[in-house]
Amino acid sequence: MSNQIYIGVDLGGTNIKVGICDERGSLLHTYEGPTGAEEGAEAVLERIAAYVRQIVEDSPFSWEQVAGIGAGLAGFLDIPRGIVKFSPNLKWRDVHAKDRLEQLLGKTVTIDNDANVAALGEAWSGAGAGVPHLVCYTLGTGVGGGIIINGKIYQGFAGTAGELGHIATVPDIEAINCGCGQTGCLETVSSATGIIRMANDAVERGESTSLALLEKVVEAKQVFDAAKSGDEVALRIVNRAAYYLGRSMAMVAVVLNPQRFVVGGGVSRAGDILFEPIRETFKKYTPEAAAEGVDIVPATLGNDAGVVGAAGLNLR
Repeated sequence: MSNQIYIGVDLGGTNIKVGICDERGSLLHTYEGPTGAEEGAEAVLERIAAYVRQIVEDSPFSWEQVAGIGAGLAGFLDIPRGIVKFSPNLKWRDVHAKDRLEQLLGKTVTIDNDANVAALGEAWSGAGAGVPHLVCYTLGTGVGGGIIINGKIYQGFAGTAGELGHIATVPDIEAINCGCGQTGCLETVSSATGIIRMANDAVERGESTSLALLEKVVEAKQVFDAAKSGDEVALRIVNRAAYYLGRSMAMVAVVLNPQRFVVGGGVSRAGDILFEPIRETFKKYTPEAAAEGVDIVPATLGNDAGVVGAAGLNLR
């Protein structure tokens, strides 16, 4: 049994997931409970502290073995000062999360962006294990990202590095507005939301597709399933999402030269029908020197990536 353990907190709008990891990044125990965001920031922070104490109490470890606690939070953060500047999902503004959690727990607490900690989780013990330079894409409702350089999260001077979903990859002639206020962002076409939008737009235009048999496309999986069945419209949508992902990776490759791209999130479960065109596009648009030796692989930790990465914030 290890002498030290590391605790990760993955704070979501609906649930809080807490996990205990050893120094190798192995997830030993998990606990999950409701967030209760409607009760306000103080109640949520107190609930996090209670869940952390509960998971240690339920484990074979002692409180003295806890070497550090990390938390992955969605929103705009002042990471050095541990402040949540604004979190739309939680409706938090200027919350001193780090200081308050340290007061409640009496342990060192580190916070970071949820996409960053998911990338760190994959780098520590997932698809990026043993790879010091990698970039992680998270394809879900939006497109998140995290950059790992020399085994550590790269945050940029203001903590906003890795906002891969907001790389402007879509040309003006076919670009739409993004929630960030810009147009042509990768997120508008390569997220689950973007794929669903493109599918429903095709049905509304009267295109010949099996997707028209659905009352409404509500999941990206419906589009991927139709594409795998040979539906040409669905396949075109999947290829478009993959194309812009590959183009964005080509841009990232010539700036950061990562050894590996790890792609996670619900959309990544589509498999080869998504990954093959991503790899083809990447190879086509990336200079040989920047593409050589680079691979593009699916994430392996699934929903555990955030809690594992958060646990590693005080170790790596």
